[in-house]
Amino acid sequence: MFETLNKAPIDKIFKLLGEFRADERDEKIDLGIGVYKDKNKHTPIMRAVKKAEEKILKDETTKAYVGVAGNKGFCDSVSDLVFSDSVDKNRIRAIQAIGGTGSLWVLMQLINRASKGGKIWISDPSWPNHKPMCELAGLDVQTYPYFDNETRQVKFDEMLACLDKLSSNDTVLLHACCHNPTGANLNNEQWDKVAQSLKKTGALAFVDVAYIGFGEGIEEDAYGLRKLASTLPEMMLAFSASKNFGLYRDRVGVAFIIAKNSEQADITFSQMGNIVRASFSQSPDHGAQIVNVIMNDAALKKEWEDELKEMRMRIIEIREKLAKAMRKKSNCADFDFLTEHQGMFSLLGLTKDQVDILKSKNAIYMLNDSRISIAGIPMDKVDEMADALLSVL
Repeated sequence: MFETLNKAPIDKIFKLLGEFRADERDEKIDLGIGVYKDKNKHTPIMRAVKKAEEKILKDETTKAYVGVAGNKGFCDSVSDLVFSDSVDKNRIRAIQAIGGTGSLWVLMQLINRASKGGKIWISDPSWPNHKPMCELAGLDVQTYPYFDNETRQVKFDEMLACLDKLSSNDTVLLHACCHNPTGANLNNEQWDKVAQSLKKTGALAFVDVAYIGFGEGIEEDAYGLRKLASTLPEMMLAFSASKNFGLYRDRVGVAFIIAKNSEQADITFSQMGNIVRASFSQSPDHGAQIVNVIMNDAALKKEWEDELKEMRMRIIEIREKLAKAMRKKSNCADFDFLTEHQGMFSLLGLTKDQVDILKSKNAIYMLNDSRISIAGIPMDKVDEMADALLSVL
């Protein structure tokens, strides 16, 4: 049977990671993989996470199954974090999934059950895994305008014009904050207009929440998703704890739906549970319980918020330092967009050939579309990074 198969394409992010690890140059810099790194180029375990794990190991008495819906305390804690009081909790249902990706998958499957082969609109560009996941789920993938490669800003007028033409048969996948891969984000006024557009057309909002707390702060980053939740009759949201809790390998996520009423929410939740059971039965509990412990312990929650702020401020500092170095060395403001973008990533606007030169000559690794992971830039290498970028422009 296997002779009928062809070799599948390698994911470009993990292909780049393999090339980076094989490079023996000491000065190499990895700007490809989307993980936070500290000043020592290390992805640390957060302090609150370590303390929560110690408490779990001390208090845990069983490894019995939790159930298809997952850790309810965790789901409720994340619901409070993302939605606050923006929507009636009786309309919300949540199910634990395997990371943000697993949450997206459950909700994509749900769309296909509700509207077989339905259209889903993703931003141009979007996270590389959005399109293949949507297609694998049987959805018809379309793109809406988002990023202007010349101005390095959101093409909001074009985006809104596209959204205004949609119907109740369409789903729109939006990034809550810290857009991946561009780093360019909607402001509050633009979120207000998106919410009104979706309310008018009846298109379903589907929000990917992977970086809350990495932009301006938890409350600020949640503005858009809460505006949608308070405005629209229905909504879906996929949450990831990989970045803001540093639980990358533990695969911690939640899939949320908001329905018109409690009865429809219950029906939809039954379908979500059916999808989880048929896909992976249920999610692992360890990472979910870590978040649950942190969010329900005032001291640990405060420690987590403080460390998350430290991480956010480090990324902002690197952005500002690189933009300043580029301005000083080039005598122009072409890279000032770095200070306007938010989150872990920015899209530099380099060609594939320029990216290849940086890799071969300077041992600087980034994706072919020139997306860089900001936290991967060592603070003491910013000037060298600026020199390398200018050498290929």
